[in-house]
Amino acid sequence: MERFSIPCVAGIIEKQINGTTMILLQERWKENAVKEEGLVEIPAGKIRENENIFDALRREIWEETGLEVEEIHGEKEAGIYASNGYKVLDYMPFSCSQNIQGNYPILVLTFICTAKGELLEKTNETQNIRWAPVSEVEASLTSDSRSFYPMHVASLRKYIQFLKK
Repeated sequence: MERFSIPCVAGIIEKQINGTTMILLQERWKENAVKEEGLVEIPAGKIRENENIFDALRREIWEETGLEVEEIHGEKEAGIYASNGYKVLDYMPFSCSQNIQGNYPILVLTFICTAKGELLEKTNETQNIRWAPVSEVEASLTSDSRSFYPMHVASLRKYIQFLKK
């Protein structure tokens, strides 16, 4: 039986605290993903059928963190083309990752964004939601990248390099 990759969206939510760049991290706690319990991740989730990717990112961040997205990098440059019954959104994510082996065939499009509001303590999918200095994230990725959800490792490394430029 032919299977298809599931499109997902993720957000690297950044915030400045006392001159330090912080990003939001959380730990996975999903009923149907026991092997991934406790892995560090960024907010992410599936894109619903015909859902605008930016709306999906806002929804997922709200559901998993309680935060309201203020800005998504690249959203203002996105365009819509309509023709022959299609309405096509053209956009550029910060990073793309595809799982090409294993039981969960997903494709994650990651964006950098900012958000406001009060963090939830936990949800039915996440816990230990917190702001972490990028330097701490970099050290953790260097010392033990296996403690992170694999779909987000390359995007986080790319983000850290992006900040150093």
